[in-house]
Parts: sequence; C-alpha cells; structure tokens
Amino acid sequence: MLTPSGHREPLDVLVVGAGQAGLALGHHLTRRGAEFLLVDAGPEVGHSWRSRWDSLRLFSPAEYDSLPGLPFPAPSGTHPTKDEVADYLAAYAARFRLPVQLDSPVRRLHRDDDGVFAATTPSGTLRARQVVVATGPFQTPYVPAVAGRLDPLVPQFHSARYRNPTQVPGDGRVLVVGAANSGLQIAAELAATQSVTVAAGTRPTELPQRIAGRDLFSWLDAVGFFTVPADSRVARRLRARGDLVIGTRSRALRRRGVAFRPRLTGLAGRTASFADGSTADVDAVVWATGYRPDHSWLHVPGVVVDGVVRHTAGFTDVPGLSFLGLPWQTCRGSALLGFVGADAAALADRLVTGADHRTGMRRPRAGSPSR
Repeated sequence: MLTPSGHREPLDVLVVGAGQAGLALGHHLTRRGAEFLLVDAGPEVGHSWRSRWDSLRLFSPAEYDSLPGLPFPAPSGTHPTKDEVADYLAAYAARFRLPVQLDSPVRRLHRDDDGVFAATTPSGTLRARQVVVATGPFQTPYVPAVAGRLDPLVPQFHSARYRNPTQVPGDGRVLVVGAANSGLQIAAELAATQSVTVAAGTRPTELPQRIAGRDLFSWLDAVGFFTVPADSRVARRLRARGDLVIGTRSRALRRRGVAFRPRLTGLAGRTASFADGSTADVDAVVWATGYRPDHSWLHVPGVVVDGVVRHTAGFTDVPGLSFLGLPWQTCRGSALLGFVGADAAALADRLVTGADHRTGMRRPRAGSPSR
C-alpha cells in the first residue's frame, strides 16, 4: 500500500512536524536508509518561523544555527532574521531531498491492534511502525481568561499574531503582558511610537548579547551551558530559574520611557489592574504569555499525563513512539536550532537499529513477535 506521497506503507518512521527537529531527524534517517515521511501542518517548510513578528532575530549567532550537514549561510557573528531561518529550513529540506508532506496536520494518532501506528490527516491515513513527534515547544498560544473582560473595541493579540507596530493605534497606550524575551523585544519596538507598559509576573534573568567583546553564546558554549544533562542538579536549578532574557534589558527600556508594573490581575473595559493595586488605561494589549502544548490528537494511552509528556531522552514507554525537540529533552540545547542535531542523530540510530534506549538491547519492531 502507498501513502498519498507515494511511499510504501507501513513506513519505518513517520515524523510529525517538519521544523528544525523533524528536518534534522530526516537528514539522519536518509543517511541510514530508512523509509520515512515528514508531515507538517504548514503550507511551506519554515512557515512557523516566517509567521513570527517582522523584526525578530535569533539570539544565537549564525555559527550556532546549523542543522547537521549544512552550515547556516550567514557570516559568523551575525544574527539571522526569522525569514533567513525560514529560507534556510526550506533550502535544507530541498538540499537533502527530504520527503515532506505539507498541509497535513495529524488530527489523530493511535495504534492498531497489530501494533502499527495510524495517523489521520486531511488527505488520508498514514501507517507507520514508529512515530516521532517533532512538533516543537510552540504549539498553542496561551491567552489568560481575563482577556475576555477587555473592551471589544480595544485590539488585543498574542505575540504569535503580532507583526509590527502598525497593528496598534498610533500614539496609543499599549500594555504588553509578559517580560520574557518576546515581551521585552516587542515592548522595545513599540516604545518608538507608543506609550508602553509592561506587566511582569516574574522577572527572568537578563543578560547582554555581548560580554567583554564576545557574543554571549560563545561564553555559554565555552562553559558547557548547552550540554548540561537534563537529569543533573545544575539542570534542575537552571529550570527552576526559567529562561534567560538575552539582549533586551528592562533598565534600558525604562530609560526610554517604558513603564513596568507587577502581575496583571484584572481588566475592565479599558482599564488594567495590577498586583500592587495600581491601574492603567490601555488602547491595545499584546499577550506575550507563551504557549501551551497541545497533544489532544495523541490517542495513545500513558504518554501524556496531566499535560506532560512522559519520556526518557525522548523515548516513551510505548514501543515505537518517541519525541524530538522538547525543551530539556536530554540537555539545555535540545530544543535549539543549532543543537537539536545531536538528539536527532542518537534517535535515528535507535529507530533504525531498534535498540532499546534504556538497556541497549535490540527491540523488536511493533507487530513482530518477541523471542
């Protein structure tokens, strides 16, 4: 039986997601001769990057942004734009002739009685012995329920829909909710034309882009920051502190007239209330409140418990079902463009050889008898 893309079923591996993680895995699976297919909900490779706000640039310089086998095409020390990243991902898929089926969101994934996985897409059902979920950490934009109390005439949108300052009223009062990287970058851009207030429930650690004449990433790489094992004591401390804010400093924003308030506690019409009892009138709101995972399509028991994926280095307790590109999957760099390749290589080896990730013993393919 053939898939809609002409691949014979059941596939050795079906990869859900053709972003940086899925493409890196595809490269390694190609080298190992696996029969596989990548499916992606987007209309083009790199769509999720191309859909971000116009001025977005990577924190990591170009020399830290390569996937396996193809250097990022930008000078060392420069910081690629989001469109350059999207172009790179599209070029990567074309360079290695990776089999990608676009406009194919997986609506449902389950296992048949014979142990083979079945993935329902708009164009049909795909069957595979093994499935890798590579949908990344940015899935469903999160907007708190209090947003519903805002005056309907006040424009509001999540950072996933923010593109540039022309979306908000000129000379208006803009509330940015969230003080992580997205929130502070958007606040910095809006501050040139609007009166901006940032509501911050927590204050992440802020670091400059350059220290002592060198890019921050070179310092972090030198001390092994990106390869800190996920199960180490250091990792637990780092995760408790939350993400780093790189390049945009709240102190500099204050000098530009940006106001900072504590956690947003309420909205009523055009008035926002904060944890210290203060209020502010607003003409627009940008929700830089992050994302939540969406595994509602994953109908495989025991994999997602209370919204959290249960895995060891990406492998679940369900034979043949793995994840790639999760934050802290094996180390700090697991979800980053230039570092996901290491996890992808290790995963590809195990998918092709059938080695169990815990014992190192060969694992029978789903549906085949054990000896």
